[in-house]
Amino acid sequence: MNSPGRSRSILVSPTSSRSVTETVNGSHNFVIKGYSLAKGIGVGKHIASENFTVGGYQWAIYFYPDGKNPEDNSTYVSVFIALASEGTDVRALFELTLVDQSGNGKHKVHSHFDRSLESGPYTLKYRGSMWGYKRFFKRAQLEASTFLKDDCLKINCTVGVGVSSIDCSKLNTVQVPESDIGAHFGMLLENEEGSDITFSVSGEKFHAHKLVLAARSTKFETEFFNKMEEDDHEIVITDMEPKVFQALLHFIYKDTLIEDEELFMSYSSLSSVSDTFTAKLLAAAEKYGLPRLKLLCESILCKDISVSSVACILAVADQFHASELKSICLKFAAENLVAVMQSDSFEYLKEKSPLLQSELLKTVAGCEDEFSGEGKCSVWAQFSDGCACDTNEVERSPDLWAQLSDGANNNNRSPGQEAS
Repeated sequence: MNSPGRSRSILVSPTSSRSVTETVNGSHNFVIKGYSLAKGIGVGKHIASENFTVGGYQWAIYFYPDGKNPEDNSTYVSVFIALASEGTDVRALFELTLVDQSGNGKHKVHSHFDRSLESGPYTLKYRGSMWGYKRFFKRAQLEASTFLKDDCLKINCTVGVGVSSIDCSKLNTVQVPESDIGAHFGMLLENEEGSDITFSVSGEKFHAHKLVLAARSTKFETEFFNKMEEDDHEIVITDMEPKVFQALLHFIYKDTLIEDEELFMSYSSLSSVSDTFTAKLLAAAEKYGLPRLKLLCESILCKDISVSSVACILAVADQFHASELKSICLKFAAENLVAVMQSDSFEYLKEKSPLLQSELLKTVAGCEDEFSGEGKCSVWAQFSDGCACDTNEVERSPDLWAQLSDGANNNNRSPGQEAS
């Protein structure tokens, strides 16, 4: 029993917490095509990458072909990383890499990572704040180096945003690794253990497993269990290249694209869009009913959309029912109508997919409604000199319009009429 008047101590388990400051890292690869054409835009004027998100903030790479500092007289090119979204006192680490395109790996790197910083991470005070180098590289040396290849530069950027938090849970948690099922199925494909089906593609043999293929593709399921004879253990593929079929199997087993950057490189000839590896893999994904693979291919082709290429990419998207890519192409073409119609790729579109011009008409009409509602420049203003934004003053081009309306079987429609 406790003695009267004596206090009793109650022991409580100690609690703990810890403050953790770490960086949330993200990277962006910026390709600058047509470097020689970018020169001469003026000191202090830049070419900007697409915005990318790291640590909850938007960022962009600014490349100054004629330099940022007037005092340097365009002797140097300048490269900066800019905060492109609202934010105050954003603390971050940066790394800029000019890629050596000779394959020797002698990249030019400026980095905050993996070294001691006396004053800590760099602080960006507000939107538009930048970190970088006015004298990133002497222009004359750059143009004579292996950093410039085929009039193209490649700049890689890594941003690490500093984040502090109170961590109360990690002291008593079990870390669960990422799923590695793709790696295990990949080994099954590579070592061919238990394979029960062989594909012959232009003389090359590929061994696989019926159950795996059928689980991933309804096309294979139908072939294996509804049509094939039980003793039929080899299928001849006549409409696909070996490297495309290999990439198809890689995706089926691993759920990722095959790691070969050269296969997915941008094309240089407009007439070869349908002959690119990505377009052929898109066709394979459509044939075998693999919607995720289709979207991965669409996302790659989407990055190559330009005035000179959009019509060809649109034709490919339509052929293989790539709806996301097709929608983006139609909108881009409508918003850049005159330039697209004057491109060589538009002639390709008229020849290969004339019915698409009708869909383009409808997209143009939709853009007109959107622009008029938001007070933006009319699509039809593109037909006037100087792209005037006052549609009442626009002198539309009947010749260009006839090219579009003829393909859509609407020769008598005036430019102002809405597509049905």
